[in-house]
Amino acid sequence: MFRYQHVRFEAFGHALPETVVTSAQIERELAPVYEQLGLHEGRLELMTGIRERRFWEEDARPSDGSTRAGRWAMRNAGVHPSQIECVIHGAVSRDFLEPATASVVHDNLSVCPKSIMYDISNACLGFMNGILSLANMIELGQVKRGLIVAGESSRQLVRGTIHQLLSSPKLTRRQLKAAFASLTIGSGAAALVMTHDSVSKTDHRLLGGAVRTAAQHNGLCRGSRDTGFDTHTFMAMDTDSETLLVHGCALAADTWTDLKETLGWSNDDVDRCFCHQVGAAHRDKLYESLGLDRDKDFSTFEILGNVGSASLPLTMAMGMEQRPPVPGERIAMLGIGSGLSSVMLGLSW
Repeated sequence: MFRYQHVRFEAFGHALPETVVTSAQIERELAPVYEQLGLHEGRLELMTGIRERRFWEEDARPSDGSTRAGRWAMRNAGVHPSQIECVIHGAVSRDFLEPATASVVHDNLSVCPKSIMYDISNACLGFMNGILSLANMIELGQVKRGLIVAGESSRQLVRGTIHQLLSSPKLTRRQLKAAFASLTIGSGAAALVMTHDSVSKTDHRLLGGAVRTAAQHNGLCRGSRDTGFDTHTFMAMDTDSETLLVHGCALAADTWTDLKETLGWSNDDVDRCFCHQVGAAHRDKLYESLGLDRDKDFSTFEILGNVGSASLPLTMAMGMEQRPPVPGERIAMLGIGSGLSSVMLGLSW
């Protein structure tokens, strides 16, 4: 459990692809599979609540989206790249295995050469882990201003999943079910500038956080291999969505209890919530498990799908643009990722 005195959220930035891919479009491509298994179109949106997701251009790399979002975050924060002392790339997607994708973003943004940079990889929790890492450096006085970015690209995973399903000669309903979550993944990017209170222009305080892990469930969602980002390589993911939902929400409930204990909060103290966006069933079960009012939630999964590590910060950035927080509002960030692990943070805006 973590407590902070000097860490501030300065400003978010985000970027979205222009290409929209609807669930109906995906199911039209999968028509031979649906016919073979006796399924009706509309199943994908009905089960997930996801109408559409977005794809970057064919030749776009994760660093491209991260760079766009990072540039906006610095502009919104009124921070010059020469003032950034740390760059963390926290996405599932990356340009290549080596070097760190953070190095590309660092170069693209002309960040100060004396700054530290690295990648954090932890499924859909990479950005949240990045917040904790940067917050610790800021609290210790090692860094005054830092930037966290995440650019996620879903085209290869969705296209690869469709290809595999269509080319499987003896596809079963179980195999389709295991691949279903892969069809919900969307593309997008998010960024966040964080600062020490001595240089902050805001009073958006990171109060603290809680972390829990249930690593015995690491096999519930797995990618096929560690290939980095390659436009010519099909990606695949096998997910036991139902079991993942059960154990994920149980882990989230324990993490939420820890966070409330750390901050001295009750459920009634929370004004707004932003959670990792998976789909309707996950959102409903999560808020039920935490005993939180779902009306305090802001969702984007309907139009963006699951955008990996960028999902929660991207949703928070969009939600705060649409309805800027009232000063003093208490905000909960509810992160959960395969592995399983959970990171939850509390802020006072």
